Amino acid sequence: MNTKKQFTEVEFGQQKVKVPKGGYYDRFRMNPDLDEVAKDPAAGNIDFFRTIPKKLVGSRVGKVWAPNFYYRTANVQVLMLAPIEQLRKKLPAALEALQPFPSYGLVALTFFTYSVCDNDPYNEVSVAIVVRKPNARGPHALELVNSIRQRHFYAHVLALPVDTEIARVRGVYGYQLPKWLTEINVDIGQTEVQANLTGPSSKVDLSLTIPTPALQHVKPESHMTEATMLHQVDGVWHQTLVQSNVLSFAQKLLPRKVKLVRHGGPLSQLLDELGASTILRLDVIQDAQVVLNLPKPLRKNPLKQRQK
Repeated sequence: MNTKKQFTEVEFGQQKVKVPKGGYYDRFRMNPDLDEVAKDPAAGNIDFFRTIPKKLVGSRVGKVWAPNFYYRTANVQVLMLAPIEQLRKKLPAALEALQPFPSYGLVALTFFTYSVCDNDPYNEVSVAIVVRKPNARGPHALELVNSIRQRHFYAHVLALPVDTEIARVRGVYGYQLPKWLTEINVDIGQTEVQANLTGPSSKVDLSLTIPTPALQHVKPESHMTEATMLHQVDGVWHQTLVQSNVLSFAQKLLPRKVKLVRHGGPLSQLLDELGASTILRLDVIQDAQVVLNLPKPLRKNPLKQRQK
């Protein structure tokens, strides 16, 4: 029996991309029939998405259906301390790193796996600097406390490699995010979490191994989180909101037995340049539903200008 996956060519803006034949993108073109999605056992209960209508809206690549739905996702994240001076070297002048500790800010490294979504399964890795909310005032430590309480963080993404071409093309041309194509593996097992990605020489760039922590299972929409990416689109500052309906998760402060190995690829070098060191927090999300909105311009570009 021939089990080789077949592909078909689709258009996104001016780009032609091959996607899995008969997959979600091929069938729905980002405007899914949720009754059909509900028939997919892998998607699980999708009632959460029925409350969020999709709209055909303008974007830098023409009319697109938004927001983007991720019906079944998982991720593992380590939040690390980094010297504030190192972070400032990597941030655009308009952004200010959150500095909740004297001389130190925060860097988040996250491995994502999207097993069921509108643009077909893929994996992704993010390296991001936690930044201040636009127009924020007052102590940085208080802003961090409020962000934790509200489960809403702001970040500037420095790297966002993916492992499928449709994910790369949509991210680069639709959102102007720093995406490139590479091999990524993410496995959240019963006893161990393993994640890694490959560098340009086909050698491992970064690898992460941890014992799987005890997971907490919660009711749908009882543990909502949000993250806002601040980035430029065609030279104009935008914010992109990511909303997560977390269903199964674990969190540890100052975690032990985290094996994060830098093998010398682009992301390893980036973490070294940022001075990312002590791991403050580990988050493992075994199951979550995610909504990715289109970028929206920041009103009057209200970001605080600073001197590097």
